[in-house]
Amino acid sequence: MNYFHEAKAHFIASHQHPVNKILHHITNLLAIAAVILLFYDWRLTLVCLVFTQVFALGGHAFFEKNEPAFRKYPGITILASLSWSFENWFGLRQVWTYISRKQSALN
Repeated sequence: MNYFHEAKAHFIASHQHPVNKILHHITNLLAIAAVILLFYDWRLTLVCLVFTQVFALGGHAFFEKNEPAFRKYPGITILASLSWSFENWFGLRQVWTYISRKQSALN
């Protein structure tokens, strides 16, 4: 379990840019969709998997400017990423926090 926590901490540390975070949340949703679509049409699964890589690697190349966490912790990073997205409700928690802060500032 310690290895998983190390991988997750490394994942979080290498995903600080807001656009990269959003792209990774989308990537995780696409990965879940790919599993579901596997039972419908394997070609849609393949499309989803290609887009997961485009979004994830693009986020690191253009916004984060670092190497993906997958390089240091192959395999387990997928679970760390999904865990991170579920904990953050696929980015909805950050949006809710932002809206709440704006409301507090107005009052």
